[in-house]
Formats: sequence, C-alpha cells, structure tokens
Amino acid sequence: MKKQLALLAALVLAPTAVAHAQAANSNAPLSPYMAGMGQTSTTYAPGGNKSSNMKLLAHVPLGNILTISDIEIEQEISRPFAYVTRRMTPSGFAVMDISKVNDGKAKVLCDWRIENAELHRGAGSLNPIYFKLKGRYYLTDAFQFAQGGPDAELGAIIFDVTGLPNCATIKEVARMHEPGIPGGYHESFAYRHSDGHTYYFAQSSSSDALVYDLEKVIANKSQEGALAGKVPVPEGAMNNPRYNSGYHDFYVQYDASDHKDKFYGAGTGGYYVYDVTDVANPKLLSALTGVQGVTRGHTFVVDPLGRYASTETEYEYAPLRFWDLKPNGKDNAPQINRSIGAWTAQWKNLPHNMDMRWPYMFVSAYEDGIHVVNVMDPTNPITVGFYDTFDGQHNGTGSPMNGAWGVKVRNADGLIVASDLQTGFWAFHMEGFDGWNGHDWGMPNLSSAQDWDNGPDGAPKPGAKPVT
Repeated sequence: MKKQLALLAALVLAPTAVAHAQAANSNAPLSPYMAGMGQTSTTYAPGGNKSSNMKLLAHVPLGNILTISDIEIEQEISRPFAYVTRRMTPSGFAVMDISKVNDGKAKVLCDWRIENAELHRGAGSLNPIYFKLKGRYYLTDAFQFAQGGPDAELGAIIFDVTGLPNCATIKEVARMHEPGIPGGYHESFAYRHSDGHTYYFAQSSSSDALVYDLEKVIANKSQEGALAGKVPVPEGAMNNPRYNSGYHDFYVQYDASDHKDKFYGAGTGGYYVYDVTDVANPKLLSALTGVQGVTRGHTFVVDPLGRYASTETEYEYAPLRFWDLKPNGKDNAPQINRSIGAWTAQWKNLPHNMDMRWPYMFVSAYEDGIHVVNVMDPTNPITVGFYDTFDGQHNGTGSPMNGAWGVKVRNADGLIVASDLQTGFWAFHMEGFDGWNGHDWGMPNLSSAQDWDNGPDGAPKPGAKPVT
C-alpha cells in the first residue's frame, strides 16, 4: 500500500509537467552534438527540458550519431546488465555495466561487432532481446542486412551471456538464417509460454510472424527444425506499397481472464490479436482495422489485464492511440475501428516505442525524449514525467525520426533505461516509482518482463488440467 500511495502521489505533478513540456526554454544551452554537421541546433541540450521528478542517474555517449538503436535490460538485480544495439557500420551490441548506476555511474563493459563489418549493407543490428533458459542467460541480436553485402539472409545471432561480467565468456551459440526470405528480422520478442516453452517471435520480410522454439534453436545451433508456428496477417488486410505486407513488431502476453496466450501484432492494415495458446494453430480474435489515419501499425502493447491497449503509427503528427479491446468487459471484440483516447508529447513530432507498467506507460518519444504517461484512465492519458535526451535539430516535416529510440524498465527497483540515436545510453529514476508488481495493483503480474523460471502469472503449470 505504501508503494501504491507513493506512485499515486506522483500524479499531482502532471499539470505542471505538461505545462513545462510545452514551454520554451530560451536560456537552455544549445546542442553540442551538431558541431561539424553544417547545422545549427534549434533545441536545448539534453536535460534542458525535464520534469522535476525525473532524476538522471547516468548517461554514456556511445559514439557516432545515428548508430544507436534499441535497448534491453536484465530483470535480476544480481545481473546488472543492459544491452544497446549498434546499427549501421559496424553493427553489433554494447553490454552496459549498471552495477553502480545508483551512484551515478555506468559504463560500456563489452562491445561486440559482426565480422567483416565494413562489407555489410543496410540497417544492421536493431533489436536486442534477453531470455533465460535452463539456468543460463542469453542475448539475441536481430539484424537487417541488405543485399549487396554479407548476411542478407541473417535474422539473428544468439549469445550465451551467463558468464558476465567476464566479457571473454560471451559465446555465440546459434545463427538464424532465412535464405527464402532475405532481409533479416526487424523486430523480435521472446516469450515464456504457458505450455512451458520459450518462444522467439520474429518479424521477417514474409507476411507472417515466425515463431521458434528457442531450446531447439540453441540445440541445433540454427533455426533449422525449430519453427513452431507462424502468425499471419489476416487475408484481405489493407496493403500499403510503402511497406512489406506483414508485421512491424508485436507483443505477446498471457490473458489470465480467459487463460489464453495472446499475440498483439502491428502491421499491414492496422493491429491484430491472435490466440497463440497453440502456437502451431493461431486463431484471430480481434482486428483494429479501418481506422482513419492508420494504414499500417507499428507497435502494439496492452495492460496486465489485456483489456486496454496502446498503439503507435509511424508517421509525423500521429499520436499514440488507446483502445478498449474488450468493450463487453470479457471477450475481445471481433473488430474495432475507433480508439478511446490519444496522447503525444508534442504534436509536431511523434512517439516511438512503449513499455507498459500499469498505470504507467514509459515512452521513447524520438525528438521529445523519454516520457512517462499515466494511463489509469485511457480516455485521458496524462504526462507525469519527462526528460529530453535528444540533442539536435528538428528534421522538418516528414522525418522527425531521431532521438529516443527505446525504453525499458527493471521491475525490481523501477530503474528506467533508454537509448537515443544521437546521445547514447541513459538511466533514470522517477520519484515515487521504486519498482513494479501487478499484484500491488490488484492485477496479474504481467508485463514485457517475463518470469523465465515459472511462466506467466495466472497460468496453470504445464501438464496440469486446463482451466475452463
């Protein structure tokens, strides 16, 4: 109860925070990151615009701008590691040591780059995912290399990182190739299923999300023989010639109300909810399609009850939209075409990725930095904290996709970590947010952070009699 009261007390900051976010700060220092680029910054330096409840713990620049992509954090305090992927050339990832982050210290512990990096073409390393399997810890690094160089068919590399902080113990254990569908994996998600397996959901250039049994991938040292299922984009979905006819990314979570594992996919035509309790036979439950302003979904996350969702659409001026997936209070509606709320940090830009810890949603909002949004009432989301991490000039109409790329939360202590295309690695603490467990809010303890040892909260143990 004390933790809940502390979290609720932070809400009184919301009106001030919003006003501050919209106010100009003419006295803030200009950006040093644009030096030598032939441009003059029109914004303030990182930290020049922030709410008083957001405390900066650590910042580590990671080198050339635009070479930084997504971020991941391990959930166990005893394993103080975060991972930042490094896109373009040379592609790879950095392991961040955050063991002393509360003392204001963080550092690059290990730095891995793909072999013959200068020969590769395309975006490269984009998406780090960690998972635990049979007592060992792994990191997947997803890639998108273009034809004209090596590894156009490479989807992901899996590393055993159990031996950290000793970098010499990091060992590659599997490479996942897709010769029939070159272009790699843009996004991925690792999920501890109610059936006891750990699955890797991967986006590809096909129209399906590919589902792999990670234990088999590691045993076979490749994806061969490990494909457990495919989640399709429904037939008849609207096509957009700007993109492949498939998914951009997705989220997977157990629904304790109806005892189903559910896939929330964003892609061609909008957003889709599938029952993937049997991953080999996914069943479409709901479609968020026919929505004005949405021809393709980008990101799709839900609250611990699987009722209220937030989605992102990747174009300038587009806000995050909020949805009631179960307007009848129990079952997913077959089709939804009208959202119930919206939020954006600054209407001229657009938010990017989200990490839900109800009632808070943590948003990496590109040029507007990191924002924390209270979504207790999804029809009226309220900004309760923010910190500007971006350092550069607004790119102008049509391309404000720079700045804060990814954000993740460590449940044990509420540590917030973020990656910024311009400025590198960041770590924060928000006043009053000292950790998260869904049970504190009368909800299942479900979020993007998986319980690798026990499986989803509320799910029967594998082999037990199904709950009806």
